[in-house]
Amino acid sequence: MQASHLVKQTLPTILESGFTEQTLDLACGSGRNGLYLVTQGQRVTFADRQQHALDHVSKRLQANRLARYWCVDFEDAESDPLKGLSFSVILVFRYLHRPLMPAIKRAVHPGGLVIYETYTVNQPRFGRPTNPHFLLQSGELETIFDGWEILHHFEGQSISESSGQQQAIAQIVARRPTEATSVRNNLV
Repeated sequence: MQASHLVKQTLPTILESGFTEQTLDLACGSGRNGLYLVTQGQRVTFADRQQHALDHVSKRLQANRLARYWCVDFEDAESDPLKGLSFSVILVFRYLHRPLMPAIKRAVHPGGLVIYETYTVNQPRFGRPTNPHFLLQSGELETIFDGWEILHHFEGQSISESSGQQQAIAQIVARRPTEATSVRNNLV
């Protein structure tokens, strides 16, 4: 399975930024997006709650020194797994757990990126998922990342790169403000 077009299109921004921290492929599943970034020389932490998914990614990378693996349940209400961690880029695809959003935002290094894509409330017209807990409301991603620099935003229907089926998605590439940016914006 190939990496998302969104990740490929954002790669030049990642490379130009000269990030030194790890990229987090959150709820990575098959790891397709993180795998692509590793092939481009980026350091990636693959995180998923299913160890077999991480084992599969590890097998594909064959002990690549740019990859780390983290078996974690991001939905465990008793923990804050991202607390104290910092990443240059956080990738989130086909996953939505709203209580985790503030932690995701805190875990992005100032000047770092979030690349997020998941289904919207219009998705049930085309198939799964249908549970509203896993579907974004209209404009929700933009609202969550209000105050961040929006480098890319899309919300609507598209053709799934993996299945070729119609889907309803929202995408965002957002840069966390640096302290200098925040101060400058507050003075204007």
